[in-house]
Amino acid sequence: MAEPILKWAGGKRELLPEIISFLPLDFRERRFHEPFFGGGAVAFWMEPISGTINDINPRLMRFYEVVRDHVDELIEDAKGHVSEKDYYYECRREFNKSILEGEELDKVREASLLLFLNKTAYNGLYRVNKKGAFNVPFGKYQNPTIVPEERLRKASEVLRNLEIKVGDFEYVRKEARAGDLVYLDPPYQPVSETADFTAYSSQGFGFDEQKKLRDLCLGLHKKRVLFVLSNSWTQPMRELYDKASGFEIKRVEAHRFISCDASGRGKIHEILVTNVPRRSRVGRKKASVFVTDPYQQVLTEYTQAES
Repeated sequence: MAEPILKWAGGKRELLPEIISFLPLDFRERRFHEPFFGGGAVAFWMEPISGTINDINPRLMRFYEVVRDHVDELIEDAKGHVSEKDYYYECRREFNKSILEGEELDKVREASLLLFLNKTAYNGLYRVNKKGAFNVPFGKYQNPTIVPEERLRKASEVLRNLEIKVGDFEYVRKEARAGDLVYLDPPYQPVSETADFTAYSSQGFGFDEQKKLRDLCLGLHKKRVLFVLSNSWTQPMRELYDKASGFEIKRVEAHRFISCDASGRGKIHEILVTNVPRRSRVGRKKASVFVTDPYQQVLTEYTQAES
């Protein structure tokens, strides 16, 4: 199985069993779209046969393009990095030159720097200031794995089946067609006044955008496109999707591992929303098996029994 190759705030590896339980049993046969890609845990686990991935962060999506198209060059360049404080800040300055000084970086070098910074930055954060410059301090890890070669090569194989886009999530309204599957993992609605999941882009994601996303879900449902959405378990989110007829809402428990404030780490509740009919879902029992072996025979046996 492919695995995420970057640390990313709000990553979904821990919630995979819950998310997978909501997927249609024939998910591997469907075209797949992920408009808020981030770390890509769901897509890498699913290994879609076709579809699209997207994020508003252009440097992130250029990174995935390099992983897809130039993985050998990326690995070779990244092997030259060392986890040392002064070197980290040199790399951070180099990474920010294109933003602050307009000096264009070679795309492989940019991807190599992003990988290094991601593996050695404080708490694995990707945070930018209002100018779009990466500003996370050094993390002081003990012997971090900067170049996970096997993961990078496996991720490259998965990405070759996917079109990589950069921009607004609304693209999927036209892109998705009946029978497609969409996973939506937007910047979360803050659970408090100080909580913030939008720092990996210089553009915020406020409640107006959350409402547009809800309207997108309604549009996908009308087109007979299946979707699963995750977000924070807050009253505004519950009210937003409670009013959307035909959707099922579930509260799930997760852990927050990436946070600037240690007190902000720990158990949290999240919301999952879907329009996938219950009778055709993977379900909880099969999901626990799929997490460790997504190619096992239960899917084939179910399909044969239903045909």
